[in-house]
Amino acid sequence: MNGFLDMTEKSSLVLVGQVGGGFGVKGEVKVTAFTADPLALRAYGPLLRADGSPGLTLSSARPTKEGIVGRAAEIQTKEQADALRGLKLYVPRDRFPAPDEDEFYLADLIGVEARDPEGQVLGTVRAVQNFGADDMLEITPAAGGQTWYLPFTKVCVPDLHLSDGWLLAVRPTEVGEREPD
Repeated sequence: MNGFLDMTEKSSLVLVGQVGGGFGVKGEVKVTAFTADPLALRAYGPLLRADGSPGLTLSSARPTKEGIVGRAAEIQTKEQADALRGLKLYVPRDRFPAPDEDEFYLADLIGVEARDPEGQVLGTVRAVQNFGADDMLEITPAAGGQTWYLPFTKVCVPDLHLSDGWLLAVRPTEVGEREPD
């Protein structure tokens, strides 16, 4: 399974990065990239705020371990860059190329039904999270209650039917559960 972006909500805007603050003393800005290629942030054009208003317009960028360091038209000083720390940056979904036949964007999973092997709806994918080890699908239960996480692996999600709006969810055996005798 291939996905390109990490998402926490489905909308016409896709979260692609977050400002980390200033870099150096000449007004450069650090941006953590949530894209496969951090330099793609510059190619997407103006980066927007969650409400769709302008956020940053990168005029130059170079890759770092976490993302990029670059210059933005809206920032002239380190203090201005530091003031934007934590700003989440988005681009409209239509700026992304169409994925290949066997690929998809993780954002496409948001809102998809999670069904068990018998076809019963367990819930809906609320978010795709990554806490450092691997992607996890956050599922909102169909019956209500606390969300739960499903590892986004071939074992736990063996089939995707995104065009039909559902995926097959195989819940892993809980730690401490006994196998039936």
